Parts: sequence; C-alpha cells; structure tokens
Amino acid sequence: MDWLILINENDNDMKTSIQTLDDCTLVCPQGCMDTASVAEFAAALQPVMELSDTQVVVDCKELEYISSSGLRQFILLLKSTRSHGTKLVLKNLNEAVKEVFTMTGSMQIFTIE
Repeated sequence: MDWLILINENDNDMKTSIQTLDDCTLVCPQGCMDTASVAEFAAALQPVMELSDTQVVVDCKELEYISSSGLRQFILLLKSTRSHGTKLVLKNLNEAVKEVFTMTGSMQIFTIE
C-alpha cells in the first residue's frame, strides 16, 4: 500500500491522498479545489494519469468545492485514463460538487457512483 499526501503550499486547505490498492488506485481530494489549488492537484495526479489497464477511483467525499479549473482537471484525467485503457469512477460527490458537474453537462461523461 502506497500513500502520497500533497499539502497545498498556498495554505488554502486543499490536499490530495493517493493510495494504490490491489484492484484500483484511490484518489482522495480534500478541501476546496479552485484556481489556486488545482496546480497541486494536477501534479499529484501525474503518476495516476500514466496508469494502464486498471481502475482509478476518485472519492470526493471530502471535496468541499470545485471550480471550473478543477473540473477541467477531472476532464483531463478522464481523457488520460481512457487513452490508457483505465476505468475512472467518481464517488461520493456532495451537492455543491455535483451541481458544478450538472451545470456543465459533465455528469453524462463520467461514471459516477
């Protein structure tokens, strides 16, 4: 089991943990994903975007907010996982996060549980 914890250097309470499990890679963003924090999230996702023939699960249980720049990063992750034959699943979207996905029409392109 591997853990990567990235604490945002901009002090805006965003961090990302990544855990490699037997059957998937679990990504857990925590806090508010906005323009100030999305670069750190993108950096944390770099190794995940290179995975192939596996499943990536993003557990959004502790993601309080997502801006359009955060949504863009999720779309880039989706494109990358698809090109590598990897399945991407989003879980536990709260109402505020779900609203951003709904308003942009993104609910239809992601697998959301």
